[in-house]
Amino acid sequence: MNYLEALSRRYSVKKFNPELIIPQETLLNILEAGKLSASSMGLQPYKILIVESKEMKEKLIPAFYNPSQISTCSHLIVISTKKTIEENYIHGYFSHISEVRDVPLENLNLFKKSINQYITQKSHDEIFNWAEKQSYIVLANLMYAAAMENIDTCPMEGFRQNLIEEILDIDTEQEKITVTLALGFRSNEDEFQHMKKVRKPNEKLFKFI
Repeated sequence: MNYLEALSRRYSVKKFNPELIIPQETLLNILEAGKLSASSMGLQPYKILIVESKEMKEKLIPAFYNPSQISTCSHLIVISTKKTIEENYIHGYFSHISEVRDVPLENLNLFKKSINQYITQKSHDEIFNWAEKQSYIVLANLMYAAAMENIDTCPMEGFRQNLIEEILDIDTEQEKITVTLALGFRSNEDEFQHMKKVRKPNEKLFKFI
């Protein structure tokens, strides 16, 4: 299956088959695609939580306005976004670069300085908006990788923020839940899989300049 076939087959599943569980190797491949997502300045200002236990998924059901996906999915991915980019976070990032690339930390000072300047020149809201956009890049890559692995998905923003953060024990001073992604195998009872995909025609979507 090529990528156009995979994306044409993909749709936002309304009901999964609860009897089917994603194989561990397949799940790790999908998560690796999220890990490899493009990220502004490489900072990855987010965290990816993977809910796989039946007990935790059941706890989360009341947090969602449409519980059908949560109650039937194999796994639920929850992406949280950092609210601030602290100095120690940046320092840890550059220490990691130094270790992975085997370069002296002082050789990275110019790059580190440019990041510090960018962060300090932005307001709190601007930093969070920037960071949250990075989270959606991860979401897109996870959905694409899942489609290529023949795994179905449904991205969801319709949840009770306070409740889901309480259940997952999120440090709300530091981070905020941005978006969730249910994964699994579509149920035969989900009629939406038989509907034709509706998208703008090319002449309304694309403009060559």
